[in-house]
Amino acid sequence: MTTRIVELRRGILKKNDELAAGLRASYTAAGVLVLNLVSSPGTGKTAFLERTLRELKARGARVAALVGDLETDNDARRLAASGAPVRQINTHGICHLDAEMIGKHLDGWEGVALDGLDYLFIENVGNLVCPSSYDLGEQIRVVLLSVTEGEDKPLKYPTLFNSADAAVITKMDIAEPCGFDRATALRNINEIRPGIRIFETSAKTGAGMEEWLGYLAEARGVLQ
Repeated sequence: MTTRIVELRRGILKKNDELAAGLRASYTAAGVLVLNLVSSPGTGKTAFLERTLRELKARGARVAALVGDLETDNDARRLAASGAPVRQINTHGICHLDAEMIGKHLDGWEGVALDGLDYLFIENVGNLVCPSSYDLGEQIRVVLLSVTEGEDKPLKYPTLFNSADAAVITKMDIAEPCGFDRATALRNINEIRPGIRIFETSAKTGAGMEEWLGYLAEARGVLQ
């Protein structure tokens, strides 16, 4: 029975990887930078993305977002207030997005074409385990950690942090009252993923956002 389960899992991941490779090729051909944002629930991922979308649009960038949640379109409606095109993906109990879901929701997205975008953000389902195994074709995977979660999250969930290209620490405006140990958090992240780019941010105050936006512009420039 165990062998059968392993074989099924390998088959599912192989299919996903093949679909993701196709998506990546289409992203590259269109010249759009695609980012997959992953975190646990309550990290402030939506607030961070909302601020990112607003800031990029203010700079004239063409942006859009796909939002994954088990149910509801609450986050999609919230992000749409930024003025960016947003599309909801409900997984109905599945704890992650996969390449097939992304492909289906890109197809027939009225008014949105990949070659008409500079950035496409994918807000994954709040989970630090399942999303680590599923490639969505993204060029950059971003893992988010809030000051309210504790400094040991990278040590508890090493697979996700090790597979990320950048790490964002959120809610830095309340780090002190939360007793957040910044040095320990940075050390733990670097222990799992040495040399990873780390951004210390606050969606509320805007702290760290310029550095983050600069990173996005730099990464986008590589595609040109």
